[in-house]
Amino acid sequence: MLNERDSDEQIVRVVLDGQNEKFKFIVKRYQTYIYNIGMRFFGNEDDSLDFTQDVLLKAYTELKSFSGKASFRAWIIKIAYNYGINKIKAAKHDKAEIDDNISGGIGPEKSHFKNEVSDLLKRSIDALPYKYSICLDLYFFMGFKYDEINNITGFPVNTIKSNVRRAKQILREKLRGSMAEDYHEM
Repeated sequence: MLNERDSDEQIVRVVLDGQNEKFKFIVKRYQTYIYNIGMRFFGNEDDSLDFTQDVLLKAYTELKSFSGKASFRAWIIKIAYNYGINKIKAAKHDKAEIDDNISGGIGPEKSHFKNEVSDLLKRSIDALPYKYSICLDLYFFMGFKYDEINNITGFPVNTIKSNVRRAKQILREKLRGSMAEDYHEM
């Protein structure tokens, strides 16, 4: 008899064998974690709840593609991360909405400066090669550890460390002489 203490892999096998209702164990186990990833992407409850539901539905529909090479946790996090990145790129959020999220009650002049720096930094990160930007995003903005990034990307841990270090160097060089160079509150 399957229960919530069974491994992810055991639950996946049972669901793939036709006991679809057992996916509830996966939902219960990962919904808060996925919601937290959504909060990092979107910064609000409504979008994060929608994101959580969409990611869990996507994981369910793609369950047969889970090969077991990496842990199920890494597999579902990768789905969530990729889905979040794609949602952000497709959404093209309103500048006013971004300004509201960033300003956080500071004065208009400082808020404008912070928005300019944030936009400059975002554009610079987006311009990085994918192997650098994904490692930087996962490490600094999503808070994952190197071994977790390894599970998500498949990059060796030393490569991840090198990619993060190299990305920081590129950003430092790219932002040298800009208004972002001396701004450390972000």
